[in-house]
Amino acid sequence: MTNVTLKVEGMSCQHCVNSIEGALKEIGATAKVDLAANTVAVEFDQGKLTLDAVKEAIEEQGYDVVA
Repeated sequence: MTNVTLKVEGMSCQHCVNSIEGALKEIGATAKVDLAANTVAVEFDQGKLTLDAVKEAIEEQGYDVVA
């Protein structure tokens, strides 16, 4: 499993947390959102998902992955 922490802008509430965690769960990743730090810690299998797919799933929810 691969672990990566992404800096994500635009998150402000529990709805944001649920949107991101739900979207990543749908594609087979697990996520822990930290609103205070504006980060998303993601765990995924690189044999099944790419980092670009993870970033795209977050951005499709309306948030900006900046790092």
